[in-house]
Amino acid sequence: MSALGSVALAGIAALLVATKLPQDKEAKKDEPVQLGNFCLSLDVKDIKASKAFYEKLGFQQTRGKVEQNWVVMMNGTTSIALFHGFFEKNTLTFNPGWDAKKETLKEFQDVRDIQRIVKEHGLKPLTEADEKTDGPASFTLVDPDGNPILVDQVVAKTKK
Repeated sequence: MSALGSVALAGIAALLVATKLPQDKEAKKDEPVQLGNFCLSLDVKDIKASKAFYEKLGFQQTRGKVEQNWVVMMNGTTSIALFHGFFEKNTLTFNPGWDAKKETLKEFQDVRDIQRIVKEHGLKPLTEADEKTDGPASFTLVDPDGNPILVDQVVAKTKK
């Protein structure tokens, strides 16, 4: 992806996240999709070498274990995840329910609501979150250029 494409994608993601939607409100087709935290998930060949490289750029490990072949690293509000053997390609990952610091939001759009909206917009997920469940779930899409997108909600909605 070009630098311009990356900037455009980041801008679109910021706009999508900017509006708050109460989590107990049914999502409608005309409402903005709120994807939450953004993280670039990188498929790496050598997790130790990649971790050391990103540490030299000022990133610090915040989650995961090298021994399990995955770590999440942050530099300010910039988040990257390093995965060895999990993905076939680098993946754009969004986490509904988390802010940029991976703190759980009081109100957020549930992954199943996001999935309904994107389907109403004519997008077809490759994998889907089970609509009959609540709590953590995910679905995946592929953009027109073949870039995988994972919408991965790792926190449960707050019960009211």
